[in-house]
Amino acid sequence: MSMERQDRYIEAFQKMIRIDTVSDPDNGSDPENFARFRELLWELFPHIKDACEVMDFDGSLLMKWKGKDDSITPVLFMNHYDVVPASGEWKYPPFSGELAEGKIWGRGTLDNKSGLFAMLQAADELAAEGFAPERTIYFETACNEETYGQGADQISAWLLEQGIRLDMVFDEGGDVLREPLSGAKGTFAMVGVAEKSIVNLKFTARSDGGHASTPGKDTPLVRLGKFMAYVDSRRVFDVELAPAIVEMLRRFAPYMGKTGRILENAGKMRKPLGALLPLLGPTANSLVTTTIAFTMMGGGEAPNVIPREAWVLGDMRCSHHQGKMDSIDRITKAAEKFGIDVEITDESIESAVTDFNGRAFRLVEEAVAATLPYVDTCAPFIMTGGSDARFFGRLCDQCIRFQPLLITDEQMASIHGVNECLDADNMVPAVDYYRYMLTHV
Repeated sequence: MSMERQDRYIEAFQKMIRIDTVSDPDNGSDPENFARFRELLWELFPHIKDACEVMDFDGSLLMKWKGKDDSITPVLFMNHYDVVPASGEWKYPPFSGELAEGKIWGRGTLDNKSGLFAMLQAADELAAEGFAPERTIYFETACNEETYGQGADQISAWLLEQGIRLDMVFDEGGDVLREPLSGAKGTFAMVGVAEKSIVNLKFTARSDGGHASTPGKDTPLVRLGKFMAYVDSRRVFDVELAPAIVEMLRRFAPYMGKTGRILENAGKMRKPLGALLPLLGPTANSLVTTTIAFTMMGGGEAPNVIPREAWVLGDMRCSHHQGKMDSIDRITKAAEKFGIDVEITDESIESAVTDFNGRAFRLVEEAVAATLPYVDTCAPFIMTGGSDARFFGRLCDQCIRFQPLLITDEQMASIHGVNECLDADNMVPAVDYYRYMLTHV
């Protein structure tokens, strides 16, 4: 690995981290910082700016690198540049880009300015070398992925209006992990082939109220408590191993000893494995069923008054086999048992599942093999979190969610938490990964 390249990349990347591009729905964002960041992009990557037609959608950018052959369907590479707030006590200041302990520290080092840097650095180098793509390549970077995804929504809708289809889409998503499943003794590139749709629900219990000195049975807060306990202790949603999860387990199998002999035949053992995985913890459970987390609650006017109305919010992540509508129906029927009303407050687009035998997935496998030699294999999985890629399902049947970064469990936990950091050794391989992808699409 070239230390000169790594040092140069780190210096440029630190400049990106040092601009606070927090996207905050409660406290707002600083438009001047976002404008400064966009100006920085053109300072850091002047060659790709000159090579592309740049379109600005209220701060989210779409860049078109025109290909030599208009008859080939275009592809899209995307990574957002907004970040979540950086509260809490940090080891190093969250917008310092500090290089310490072999890591670059700061909000956005993992989610997702690292992917944006590697993508544009690779493109800029290729443009400076005179490379011209065979097919048109689009780059997209949104300023509001962490809030409501308006930028990706707007850009994908505009492309749809122009009659533009995309052959492949590559966004952030899974990372390179060591032992992603207990017992899988290897290093795996976890490649997202879909994401669960998200539904936010408000559950409301009502009563006639009254004085707290003479409480009746099943007051609103009690009914909400019973409802949440019911959902927490019962299997409300169906469990099923999706084909992508079966394939993930099959690819883990050679690295899992005796257990691997069972997983080699995961396709023939979907029912028993479907019963087993939820017992291995919340991460494994989320791979095989719709989940709901109760996240906020409120109600009541005074300590001595029974509330006329109380509510709790639930964040539901819908499995593909259950689907969004059936998941809503299941949780609504559960709520009705306790006299609770259900309201949908927000919902995301349902994403299709990309074929792990398709060209987009195979291209990622090729790029990983060529540029990340420490990876044992690529494994498909279904993301439980959301990404902007869901909007581009309108235009494309192959949407891949992956970033070529080797991270630890601790670093995974730092995403949207404190002490977010990226190992400096990731910088050169990540750029090389994107160089491969851009020259082989």
